[in-house]
Amino acid sequence: MFEVFLQFWPIIVSFFFIAILYAAVGFGGGSSYLAILALTGIAFTQIRATSLLCNIVVVSGNVFLFHRQKEIEWKKIIPLVFFSIPFSFLGGKLLISQNFFFILLGFTLLFAALTMWFSKKNSTKPNNTINQNKIVNSGFGGFIGFISGMVGIGGGVFLAPLLHFTKWNTPKKIAATASVFILVNSIAGLIGQYANINFYVDWSLTGVLLITVFIGGQIGSRFSTNFFTPIQLKKATAVLIAFVSLRILWKYLL
Repeated sequence: MFEVFLQFWPIIVSFFFIAILYAAVGFGGGSSYLAILALTGIAFTQIRATSLLCNIVVVSGNVFLFHRQKEIEWKKIIPLVFFSIPFSFLGGKLLISQNFFFILLGFTLLFAALTMWFSKKNSTKPNNTINQNKIVNSGFGGFIGFISGMVGIGGGVFLAPLLHFTKWNTPKKIAATASVFILVNSIAGLIGQYANINFYVDWSLTGVLLITVFIGGQIGSRFSTNFFTPIQLKKATAVLIAFVSLRILWKYLL
């Protein structure tokens, strides 16, 4: 383990702080994990699995705390995850080439960065008309789940801005909903990848990263920062993700 830390310490330290920041605002950090791993020489098939495993570890703590605080409204979440779970599984199981993966990753990260940058907590009063349209909610969930499964994220960076924009619920309940969504889709996407013949995980590195994000996630889920607001954290993260996405697209499109 010590040798792994010496070799990959920049990645391990980055994952630790990402887990703290993302857990503090109800996310898992999958998009940033992917952004960092994409700049290394790690196989792209392992990148997706590692990102999802880290997501699961971080958001499990969030879901547990939100459940204890009674912030999770399961009846409203079910339509969102009804199609997202099977579509995330299909996205994870889909065989894709390395070039296609990185091009899709680049555009996905760029879109995620834009949604994180422009998203705001619009209202504390939910729009009941939007909430009652279960077909629309299921459609949103299925589409986000499929893309998330293919790329290797939980989909929270897409779902949360959408829910804020449609005034789906209060900010805290949206964070709780995003945590549940990320957890179930990360699990489904990982199972789909496991069913893929190219599935591979280097547990010597991934094991250290899982321990790292578990500790960071536990700190972040109980951490209320006095220096930055959640919006400021999102914008700083959006800049990083946008930079990485443009580097990836420059390399694989040009």
